[in-house]
Amino acid sequence: MWRTAVSLGLVTARSDTLVFVPAWNEERNLPAVLDELAEGLPEADRLVVDDGSSDGTARLAREHGAAVVSFEENRGLPYGVAAGYAYAAEHGYAYCGRVDADGQHPVPELVRLLERVRSGECDVAVGSRFVSGDGYEPNRYQPSPARVLGTSLLRRGMRLALGRPFGDATSGMYAVNAKAMPILSHPYGTGAPEVEGLLRLRDAGLLVEELPVNMRERASGESKLAGKKAVLLVLTVIGTLLAYKRVRGRS
Repeated sequence: MWRTAVSLGLVTARSDTLVFVPAWNEERNLPAVLDELAEGLPEADRLVVDDGSSDGTARLAREHGAAVVSFEENRGLPYGVAAGYAYAAEHGYAYCGRVDADGQHPVPELVRLLERVRSGECDVAVGSRFVSGDGYEPNRYQPSPARVLGTSLLRRGMRLALGRPFGDATSGMYAVNAKAMPILSHPYGTGAPEVEGLLRLRDAGLLVEELPVNMRERASGESKLAGKKAVLLVLTVIGTLLAYKRVRGRS
């Protein structure tokens, strides 16, 4: 279970849109992320899912006007993602956005995703570093050689599982409508909730659109998904995709 603390401002002034930020020991980056959200999406409520941080993440989140859901211990990103969507569904929001706590996701890009979902053109909009169009140039993001290999494997696996190409399956920038929230709020069985979520959305018949966006480098600190952890994640996800493909082939 997790304990919940809600700031008074979010109780008295409800919006139809929630933006949540999964965060683990992000006190250096989180305030700027929340301030950018407040400026770029002033009508949206903000939630920080504090994944058992040992620093000032939860305190700073409240000070910058966000509601806070806190885990008593570090449980990992899949739990944080599920909790964010569950909060949005349980509190009756019509739309929900997600950005990372490290400052990589520009708020104007999230605004574009939310606008696409609000228009009814899709149920879920995913921000992608790897697709182009609408003025976004191809190859604008240059990953490391290790990430190139991992991304290539993930793309092939997603094509097999989804029956369509998907360029940025691990993107953490999302906008969804109320139909998608319950689907994405169930507990995840792998270390890549984004990939597992895409498979669920496909099975539910929801329309997912991948839109080109620009992303920034992490504002400060080191990524929590690097080295051996990144390799293990890729292997785990590929195994999940292959298992999913076999199950669907028998159904």
